[in-house]
Amino acid sequence: MDKLTELINQAHSRRSFIAGAGAISATAIITGCGSSTKPTPIPNPAITDADVLNFALNLEYLEAEFYLRAATGQGLSTADAGSGAGAVSGGSMVSFPTATLQQYAFEIAQDELNHVRFLRQALGSAAVSRPAIDLSNSFNGLAMAAGIGSAFNPFADSNSFLVGAFVFEDVGVTAYHGAAGLLKDKANLGAAAGIMAVEAYHAAEIRTLIVAGSIANPSAPYLDDANKVSALRAMLGGGNETTLSATTIVAADSTNAIAFDRTTDQVLHIVYASGAGVVTKGGFFPNGMNGTVNATTA
Repeated sequence: MDKLTELINQAHSRRSFIAGAGAISATAIITGCGSSTKPTPIPNPAITDADVLNFALNLEYLEAEFYLRAATGQGLSTADAGSGAGAVSGGSMVSFPTATLQQYAFEIAQDELNHVRFLRQALGSAAVSRPAIDLSNSFNGLAMAAGIGSAFNPFADSNSFLVGAFVFEDVGVTAYHGAAGLLKDKANLGAAAGIMAVEAYHAAEIRTLIVAGSIANPSAPYLDDANKVSALRAMLGGGNETTLSATTIVAADSTNAIAFDRTTDQVLHIVYASGAGVVTKGGFFPNGMNGTVNATTA
């Protein structure tokens, strides 16, 4: 454990954080779409592989910042965040009750850091820097809109951390699956498939831990909270959700067992926390994503 901690900490630099930016609007969320139609690729032939990979990089920045702060109390280093990177508000080290849970958090944090580094290397000079990220007001707005409560801190304890992680993991899997049809280069498609597989491992791990915790402590609200988050994501981002339970862990189409996918529009509606109209920022990205694919079309 000490070696793993040292490995991650070497990749980070200490810096202060600024609070504030980009609270989720509960009103905007409640007006969200609930369509369950199958996603279709962006109707824009000018979208390049670099555009798609930068879209994925924005999401990896978000996941990396969440997990690194939960596991180590620190975020991405300046070298990993890119020149002129946006500020990150919120996030702190979680006090895990067992070495096993702490190990899981470190492992996922390292994976997400590696995803950031891989995509930045693959994109080279075309890689966008980290946008501004909100890990505080965003979760509070999400909790209110989902019916969890007026506030939610995923860094407060290990169970809250698992619910916070649940917010991201399924979105990542569906985003990579949806992006598959947009990538033209087979090497890029293969890399994206590999990252999607790791995100699916993460999602399964988080889902299993939430269910196991609910079995051990039936009065705990965290399984119910996760399903409320799932319902909110479905409303914002085109359906594609399943109820999490002791007998239902896998999120996939029940007719063919294929993982769900989402368009970039649907993913943006979720991470921007607004399910209606043209949206350019909000939620976890108070100033929007960086790159060409950064706004919804409807």
